[in-house]
Amino acid sequence: MDSEDPRSNGDGINHVSKKPKLSSFITESEIREEFSHHSPDVARINNGSFGSCPASIIAAQKGWQLRFLRQPDDFFFNNLQSQILHSRTLIKDLINADHVDEVSIVDNATTAAAIVLQHVGWAFAEGRFHKGDAVVMLHCAFQAVKKSIEAYVTRAGGHVITVHLPFPVSSNEEIVAEFRKGLASAKANGKKVRLAIIDHITSMPCVVIPARELVKICREEGVERVFVDAAHAIGSVHVDVKEIGADFYVSNLHKWFFCPPSVAFLYCRKTPISPDLHHPVVSHEYGNGLAIESAWIGTRDYSSQLVIPQVLEFINRFEGGIEGIRKRNHDAVVEMAQMLAKAWGTNLGSPPEMCPSMAMIGLPSKLGVFCDDDALKLRTHLRDRFGVEVPIHYQVPRDGEIGSTDGDGCVTGYARISYQVYNTLDDYIRLRNAITQLLHDGVTCQMLQRE
Repeated sequence: MDSEDPRSNGDGINHVSKKPKLSSFITESEIREEFSHHSPDVARINNGSFGSCPASIIAAQKGWQLRFLRQPDDFFFNNLQSQILHSRTLIKDLINADHVDEVSIVDNATTAAAIVLQHVGWAFAEGRFHKGDAVVMLHCAFQAVKKSIEAYVTRAGGHVITVHLPFPVSSNEEIVAEFRKGLASAKANGKKVRLAIIDHITSMPCVVIPARELVKICREEGVERVFVDAAHAIGSVHVDVKEIGADFYVSNLHKWFFCPPSVAFLYCRKTPISPDLHHPVVSHEYGNGLAIESAWIGTRDYSSQLVIPQVLEFINRFEGGIEGIRKRNHDAVVEMAQMLAKAWGTNLGSPPEMCPSMAMIGLPSKLGVFCDDDALKLRTHLRDRFGVEVPIHYQVPRDGEIGSTDGDGCVTGYARISYQVYNTLDDYIRLRNAITQLLHDGVTCQMLQRE
């Protein structure tokens, strides 16, 4: 290898990519060109699930792939680790971490959850945590996180407390109140809360959670560790890991940050437990620290991790950079959501300030979304019949509550719309008109065939 080991995290490399001096910002026609590979026949208003990657970044990724394929040995020994370190350093500055050692690059938020929960599971299995000690999570946690809790924590003897959040929701205070109740339940009978898992943005239904305030409550209540699952956060809301104050914080870079799939960062605040965090895929870097372990998990395509400098260059073509994009998308998604709610005679699932670059809009009750299967059938029908890609959420009424209503009954179905820079008004008009057409034709979910 080079005389300076790229794994050493030395400060001798100039990592920071400065914003290019542009005579003008990216134009609408250039945006259209960057995303011209998107299917022209689909109103793509579901950026939240899989993200989007501009053509210039796809080209940059192909360049990295070819560099590896041309001479893999040279690339592995002389380029890969230093380039991943460069990407980690850029992320460290972006999220305001103290040190690059606190930043690991992994495939996705699911991998990060496995790292954190594997660590907690070992603590239970090895007797450092006691059987019956609690892990607290939100009821709307991502399904993969719930499965990781099942695989690593409950199997080792941990007790799980689920905090049910209200939806529709009208204020942060409602969320805080329910979270305090959940913590009190977890601490009953002298139990110790070893870990709290907090979403920064819930996926379905989509709401911005007051993560910083919930982390502060955890500290006040003696919760040992806090993991913020922020899969949707970077590029969608402001992220400052020191301000949030969690022990662990993960966000995907392929959802709202324009990276190709799949890549995420996992921030682990430096503490005495840091050396005991390990990647679930064990390779020859095991024991060299999580960031180094994550940077080599065997022969695979690492190009998604290497294009982060080019992604930042793309982002800085927009006025205001990442914060400018975030504000533009937030304002647009709220405007589109309010237009749809007015057309359908319903309401948003949360106030505008609790929407990120996504929003929940109640669907007319006449559509009859009465279960998860109905929601899936409606989503499939919108895709196949109308060329609209949008997730549909079924909201289970709780404890006899009626919840939100329109003029015809209880609203139990919600559309989750996204807004990214490539979207146009026509995308949301198409969704509006599709729902209006279904209502005009008297179509209900029970009449649709699941395919």
